[in-house]
Amino acid sequence: MNRILIVEDEERIASFVEKGLRANGFTTTVVGDGEAGHEYALTGGFDLVVLDIGLPGRDGFTVLRELREARVTTPVIVLTARDSVRDTVAGLEGGADDWMTKPFRFEELLARIRLRLRTAARAPEVTVLRSGSLGLDLRTRRARADGRTVDLTAREFVLLELFLRHPGQVLSREQILSHVWGYDFDPGSNIVDVYVRALRKKLGADRVETVRGMGYRLPA
Repeated sequence: MNRILIVEDEERIASFVEKGLRANGFTTTVVGDGEAGHEYALTGGFDLVVLDIGLPGRDGFTVLRELREARVTTPVIVLTARDSVRDTVAGLEGGADDWMTKPFRFEELLARIRLRLRTAARAPEVTVLRSGSLGLDLRTRRARADGRTVDLTAREFVLLELFLRHPGQVLSREQILSHVWGYDFDPGSNIVDVYVRALRKKLGADRVETVRGMGYRLPA
């Protein structure tokens, strides 16, 4: 049974969508603000998210962007009163899988949800990231380097995942701080250097290269 997260602050619309989905065999959870929507979606416990844009707290664009930056690949269908081409393009380019404007017909929303769920089911899930003899298991959160199993702290795991998803790309300290530590970071902190040294100690001194004046890079 597929689980759908409905992030909608208009109770009438949220109730209408929830009742329709439950009548068609889906399990639903409804939240009414962006903060809660973001937290629920991050758990990975849902097969699809129906997301409003005009939410209290975090708006839908922010929720969507932060989910994709956190590598949450759950399909997202945006359901909004905004119908401008600019908003639609921004939403789709920001990581939405589909975009529907209010008012809407429930039958069309249901059809789009079923389509996205079928598409997601066909997509193979990436569970291990690799670069040469280095691998990172996203399920066990452990790395393997030259045949050795390496345990990582939570921050080390996120940092290594970032490097493995961008092999050969130079990542600035600001990019790393933003991704690993969020937006409330001190740009003058040396925390990135500390964690890069920790990764090198665990994985090998040559695993992460310093690009002077620019940042760090995982050799491709």
